[in-house]
Amino acid sequence: MSATIHPMSVVDPAAQLGEGVVIGPFCTVGPHAVLGDGVELISHVSIAGRTTVGARSKLYPFASIGHPPQDLKYRGEPSTLIIGADCMIREGVTMNPGTEGGGMTTTVGDRCFFLANSHVGHDSKIGSSVIFSNNVMCAGHVTVGDFVIVSGGAGLQQFIRIGDHAFIGGGAGVLNDVIPFGMVRDNPAHLAGLNLIGLKRRNFTREQIHELRRAYRLLFADEGTLSERVEDVASEFASHPQIHEILDFIREGGDKAICVPRDVNAPDR
Repeated sequence: MSATIHPMSVVDPAAQLGEGVVIGPFCTVGPHAVLGDGVELISHVSIAGRTTVGARSKLYPFASIGHPPQDLKYRGEPSTLIIGADCMIREGVTMNPGTEGGGMTTTVGDRCFFLANSHVGHDSKIGSSVIFSNNVMCAGHVTVGDFVIVSGGAGLQQFIRIGDHAFIGGGAGVLNDVIPFGMVRDNPAHLAGLNLIGLKRRNFTREQIHELRRAYRLLFADEGTLSERVEDVASEFASHPQIHEILDFIREGGDKAICVPRDVNAPDR
């Protein structure tokens, strides 16, 4: 089935439209855009630049996708924005392509849900099955893992990393890296335990969750340095891949420090 384009929309003839694309009224699609099979633009959607939208993704009114990055160093280089399949992009969402200083590409994985007025900054790497709630502010050069939930109004500072299965509380100002399975809250944000509800919803076993909690308390205890505790936990939990995901994340390091708890014995959720 060929694409259906409302007569009140402007679609450049050079744009690549997959089978079954539906473009509602008052949309604009630029010449370098690629829309996968079954993509739907409800209305008033603007897609610019070298932007690819994966199959079956759905974009709602006033989403502004692929326009030049909000970076004063940007000089018009032909950077890209790549959005995966089956994404839901709600009203007023903005996503920017990459820059020369960040690898030239912004990427978003599959099955992501971006609620109204959330933002993905230039050169960020967003995993799959990620949820950005309303008004989430994701700066440039941010890396977000798979199955991450970011609650409404949270701010992710540039160059931070968020590990898989992490949960960011509403209004949190995240200035440092968040470990996989971690939960952070407040502004400035601190680590507040593990994302237990998320782990249960994604069918982690009781034993896996118990071992993660035990490793967490050892990892952020008062004794020794963090690097020493990492090696101690690695030795004690040699056969637990989820724990080693956390340890590898810490060892890999980044531009920011690791977000740590105020009280390692505080109850998590």
